[in-house]
Amino acid sequence: MPRAVPDPDQAADTTPVPEKVVAVVVAYDRRDLLLAGLDALAAQTRRPDVVVVVDNASGDGSPVAVREWAAAHDLTLDMPVDLVELPRNTGGAGGFAAGLARAVHRHAADAVWLMDDDTVPRPSALAESLIALRRTGSALVASRVVWTDGRDHPMNTPRERPGVDATEARAAYAAGCVPVRSASFVALLLDARAVREDGLPQAAFFLWNDDFEYTTRLLRHRRGVACAASVVEHRTKVFGGADADPGERFVLEVRNKLWTFTRSRPLGAKDTVLYGGATARRWVRTLARSQRRDVLLRGLVDGLRQGARRPATTATVLAGLGEVSDDVRAVEAAAGRAPLTPADPTSELPPFSVLLPVWARDDVAQLRRALDSVTVDQELRPDEVLLVRDGPVPPDLQRALDELSARPEVRVLELPANVGLARALEEGLQRTTFDVVARMDADDVSLPGRFAAQLPLIAAGADLVGAGLLEIGADEDDVVARRTPPTGAAEIARYARFHDPFNHPTVVYRRSAVAAAGGYRDLDLMEDYWLFARMIAAGARVENLPDPLVKYRVGASPDAGSYARRGGLRLFRSELTLQRHLRAEGFTTPAQAVRNVVVRGGYRFVPTRVRTAAYRTLIARGGSR
Repeated sequence: MPRAVPDPDQAADTTPVPEKVVAVVVAYDRRDLLLAGLDALAAQTRRPDVVVVVDNASGDGSPVAVREWAAAHDLTLDMPVDLVELPRNTGGAGGFAAGLARAVHRHAADAVWLMDDDTVPRPSALAESLIALRRTGSALVASRVVWTDGRDHPMNTPRERPGVDATEARAAYAAGCVPVRSASFVALLLDARAVREDGLPQAAFFLWNDDFEYTTRLLRHRRGVACAASVVEHRTKVFGGADADPGERFVLEVRNKLWTFTRSRPLGAKDTVLYGGATARRWVRTLARSQRRDVLLRGLVDGLRQGARRPATTATVLAGLGEVSDDVRAVEAAAGRAPLTPADPTSELPPFSVLLPVWARDDVAQLRRALDSVTVDQELRPDEVLLVRDGPVPPDLQRALDELSARPEVRVLELPANVGLARALEEGLQRTTFDVVARMDADDVSLPGRFAAQLPLIAAGADLVGAGLLEIGADEDDVVARRTPPTGAAEIARYARFHDPFNHPTVVYRRSAVAAAGGYRDLDLMEDYWLFARMIAAGARVENLPDPLVKYRVGASPDAGSYARRGGLRLFRSELTLQRHLRAEGFTTPAQAVRNVVVRGGYRFVPTRVRTAAYRTLIARGGSR
């Protein structure tokens, strides 16, 4: 959601100035300009607290020059310089991603000031940007960029925000700023909270449009401004705009724009049409003016072909770079843009409980099998199993519970009346000994490696970890379907707007994270989906393992068991309630809510056999979703 904009007259009192500002300068073979930029940073009226120089494998001695400059200026305490030497050229996109990760992860920046090595800021540039950041409540502030003769540089003109609301515009204008929808990395002050929430630039872009994609992504639900009082010089060799003939680099322009509009999608539908049209017009103008149209046409074809493929993740592009890779992966994982890395197998794993509800219709033999599958059969055994008896049960089942309670790792919580799954799980969570809790049902079977695979992810910082499952009939070896869940927090969050992204019987979660999201709430057969959506919205770190780790019993017949329970008026009512809650909490958009009611709600009235066939074809066949 957009951050609230304070009253311009009171903003200075209500919005704190970032305590730690880290400047990030990305350098490649422009030693003299880089040193001029460092001189300008040292001359700031408000100096950065740290300067991170990311050298993209320069061949002109830039790293040596930076070390000599730092030694000569002796700013170790006032403005230390952290030189990051990359062994290969990762382009501007990779360099800024690496520098941002270094700034927010290793230096714990509150704000990050980005610039190229040919950027020379005027003495008050940083101070003015910080004032604008404070007064407008923005996520980013773009400086006014001029060429060496003082003219505004056409290459770095921020795009004004179309359709800006009056409150945002008033706050910006009162601070001497203009609301913007995108900006360049020359020079750009970022609130580090936005970086931690949305991750890093797309390193796969290498050059061109990485700043457009990144800033439009950050400003999709936030505010940004251009500050006229913050001035920097962009000392390019020539004075020219983005529509100058790019030659062989046109392939990058085409590929990266295509990735932006079709893969990253940082723009809404209206903005996509607006900026897509502007891009097409600029390409036509560039082709018309070019003296090398054959080169540009080849670039167009190659760019379209490359843009049809999905770009590699930033963590993948910047792998193999030691500490740099560690920083990048940490920031991307925290923002949900890279899978969590399991903890070192030699590290200590947290103790955990298994929460297993039992009610009157459960089968004794299946309960015993389920319990054995999470205890004696496991490679990594739980420290506790809590069986929650949800109300009175038949005598044979009660005898089994009494017998099982004699096992040292098993406790039984007996609820006097049947309260339903959601309330039974809530009661159980209040009584588990450990914060880490694994779910299990009384008629399912956990595979032996389940907890050994999931607990390292919990130890690495995850709050909720699910897995794939195998659907079985009456017999444990009768596998009828396979469900493979989405992986990676970003994909899980996207998927959750239409489907439950977790297989409930497979999850392991932190009790504290469940409580922070409000816990289980009554919603017939959908209490788990509602909980997981709230956990995602609350910022829980989530992950799924794609491999099946649980056998889930669906029944012997397509007309019975869990397939039958997925349809009917009862489920339709639950669907309406769920969608109303998700919309009220801002988890879905109005359009998504309507789609979900029509598609998911209508699915409930399809005959069971047809619904089962469609489900197995689209959701649970052969391991695909």
